[in-house]
Amino acid sequence: MKTGEGEIITTRLEDLLNWARASSLFPMSFGLACCAIEMMATYASHYDLDRFGVIPRTSPRQSDVLIVSGTVTFKMADRIRRIYEQMPEPRYVISMGSCANCGGPYWEHGYHVVKGVDRIIPVDVYVPGCPPRPEALVGAILELQKKILQEKPLSDLKKSTENTASD
Repeated sequence: MKTGEGEIITTRLEDLLNWARASSLFPMSFGLACCAIEMMATYASHYDLDRFGVIPRTSPRQSDVLIVSGTVTFKMADRIRRIYEQMPEPRYVISMGSCANCGGPYWEHGYHVVKGVDRIIPVDVYVPGCPPRPEALVGAILELQKKILQEKPLSDLKKSTENTASD
């Protein structure tokens, strides 16, 4: 170990904030049907989501990612919206499985199924499949991390302070 020589890392504040947010995702799992089993398998030790900084939470107020997995019925739509609104900003949504993405095989012959969770809340990443494999959910989380790394959080902060100053 050498003494007297310090290493300096320079970066932009936006890049540092994005890296911190992307490296510490706290998903709120909302399992509605068979896709939830695959989601639980993804959280198990075989896939080890902790290495990506993903730690599941059970409270919407402590979560920044909502993973909707399974068939969304009209009865559950209000509850999903309420959970989404309780989450702090910035918040993200992953739609997992054919039923959450587009109603799956049930929406055509059932009056009670919503044709996609994106009709209720905005979705950032879709995971296709019926049910999707755990590897697909890991891929969606990596895709969400890429999306977060491209954001401009400081410019959003400036816009929100300008809007409150003008009010």
